[in-house]
Amino acid sequence: MFGPYPTLSTEEAVTHIQNGDMISFSGFTPAGSAKAVPMALAKRATEEHAKGHPFKVRVLTGASSGYSIDEALAKADAIAWRGPYQADVTLRQQINRQEVEYVDMHLSHLPQAVAEEFLWQIDTAVVEATEITPDGRVYLTTSIGASPTYLKYAKKVIIEINRHQSLRLREMADIVVMPPPPYRYPIHIYDPLTRIGWPYAQVDPEKVIGIVESDEPDRLGAFNPPDDTSLKIAAHVTRFLLDELRAGRIPPRFLPLQSGVGNVANGIMSVLGTHPDVPPFMMYSEVFQNSLVDIMAAGKLLGASATSLTITADKLQQIIDNIDFFGPRIVLRPQEISNHPGIIRRLGVIAINTAIEFDIYGNVNSSHLFGTDIMNGIGGSGDFTRNSYISIFTAPSVVKDGRLSTVVPMCTHVDSNEHSTQIIVTEQGLADLRGLGPVQRATLIIEKCAHPDYKPYLEKYIREARVGHIPHDLGRCFELHQNFLASGTMLPA
Repeated sequence: MFGPYPTLSTEEAVTHIQNGDMISFSGFTPAGSAKAVPMALAKRATEEHAKGHPFKVRVLTGASSGYSIDEALAKADAIAWRGPYQADVTLRQQINRQEVEYVDMHLSHLPQAVAEEFLWQIDTAVVEATEITPDGRVYLTTSIGASPTYLKYAKKVIIEINRHQSLRLREMADIVVMPPPPYRYPIHIYDPLTRIGWPYAQVDPEKVIGIVESDEPDRLGAFNPPDDTSLKIAAHVTRFLLDELRAGRIPPRFLPLQSGVGNVANGIMSVLGTHPDVPPFMMYSEVFQNSLVDIMAAGKLLGASATSLTITADKLQQIIDNIDFFGPRIVLRPQEISNHPGIIRRLGVIAINTAIEFDIYGNVNSSHLFGTDIMNGIGGSGDFTRNSYISIFTAPSVVKDGRLSTVVPMCTHVDSNEHSTQIIVTEQGLADLRGLGPVQRATLIIEKCAHPDYKPYLEKYIREARVGHIPHDLGRCFELHQNFLASGTMLPA
């Protein structure tokens, strides 16, 4: 027994979950994700299917999740519906075969959608914690995400007490759950390190059906060192920000940065964090990544607000071993606060995110291949891009050994449109689109960002396109994509 809460085996815990239920799991990326219960749920689904019984559930998390949720449940054919984001190969294939219904959402919108039951009511929330008190205080682990909302609105709750996670993680947590409209109040965050809440989430003890014990680390794959392309992109971004600083468009104390997830983002932050001319800075972002640990330890990163510690085990251990240093400098918030449009705009956040492709007019596709197949999702990029002081998108100019250009005449899917995108960067160069009309934008993106192999095609496309405010040839705007699907390369032989 944990105080008033019974201890359950994983097998006992999953008997409370039925076919068709909506289940919300803790976690924002694999950080802080539920681990023991979803694995047992996958095992139960496999057993039910072997008996000829239907067994699938609807799954919510904070963002993407770890192996125990998406991969294990997908392989067990146990997911009927998924939101708001995913990044798993097996699940992605099922979504693209229309075997799983997938709702791709702005991550800041999720908590209110849950509170207002836009996504049905949650039957059971499964949340990882280091402790739960008899009066319902839940101390979360390496992410906050949407867990406070799930604890508040779920019908039933299972708490995974993870003995592997440090009790001192709570020192970084700052948790508040916003009331529903029209009773919302101003959010008094005027600095990335402002704290407005509590180090714990709250749950009605009567809803807690039991405690499951686990002792598993977050399982994040290793981040690759920045390659030459990433370093060139980082150099262009750094040069641009320094030019803005010298021109007085960024104040001398600099502005908070936001960075997306992945190797390119890690590379950009590493370069910014070691460049001698970049002043010490803050971050207001959704994830705290590997590269930030070292630049914070070096004194270049003064503080960071996020909703998860998306870092490898060695970097997490470095933080825990030096928690007296890192604890006051890192704030972990619910995602409706870490990604809140009003705070992003108030603080003047500079947003740096990655794209799958962008077109010559500045529209950005962050989520779909060839307009049909989901890759991961929009995540938090739209939250930050639309509301940032400066919005930057990065991508290599080509992928697939040059057979696929990321600069195209028209995006096959648009997540961030031309009105929100200000800066486009590839290893070829940087295009500053601020104040430019459509043809000027196209000319600059082709000149600065397109790979040399694709420039002649794109220039010819503009010359021959139907004249209008935005010139396009509707018969050829997806010709590059069609070429690739037909022959495996965008450029015709």
